[in-house]
Formats: sequence, structure tokens, C-alpha cells
Amino acid sequence: VQLVESGGGLVQPGGSLRLSCAASGFTLSSYYMSWVRQAPGKGLEWDSDINSGGGSTYYADSVKGRFTISRDNAKNTLYLQMNSLKPEDTALYYCARVGDRLGPREYEYDYWGQGTQVTVAS
Repeated sequence: VQLVESGGGLVQPGGSLRLSCAASGFTLSSYYMSWVRQAPGKGLEWDSDINSGGGSTYYADSVKGRFTISRDNAKNTLYLQMNSLKPEDTALYYCARVGDRLGPREYEYDYWGQGTQVTVAS
């Protein structure tokens, strides 16, 4: 199993980025998947997830209306479209596979990517 993120970079406030997470070794559509960030000096923060069927998506209040999670089953790739970016969105962004669901928005992750850096600054 491997998850490889890409698409991060430096963007001005108000700009957009699309992160990708290429999955291999398993079928992406069979699992809940999440995007999780870690800002400098802070802990992990869940941003969004998508269910195994792809019909339901969930967002943290801090990103709701600005970020969109999606996946391309043919490419076995997860995406995070980020619009209206703010300096506080600066973080290392990870995609993660949900290994066990403990409750609503409470997960144990069994695989993580290496992360892609997003920096929002003028």
C-alpha cells in the first residue's frame, strides 16, 4: 500500500491549489479516505473525508465552502481542491486511509502519505 501526495506549493492569499493523492496497492473506492493537515508547531487537524462509496463528503468548519474532496476511481486518486486559501491554511497536508471507524469523524488511520507542503503567503 502506498499513498503519494502532490500539488502543494506557494500561493498567495485568495488563491487556489489542487492536491492529489495517488494510491497503489489497494482500491481507493473501497475505503473511507481523509485529508489531514499539520501546521508548523501544531498537531494534526482533520480537514475532510469521503466515504467508500464516494457519495458522502465531510468537512471541518474551517474549510467548509472552500475545500472540495473528490476522487477519480479510474485513476485511483484522491483530490483536494482548495480555494480562497488563507495564511492559516499553511501546513503539511496528508492523505490517509481509514483503517477503522470509531464513531462520527473519529477514525484510526492505517496508511499515510508523506505529505505535501502548502504555503499561503504574499
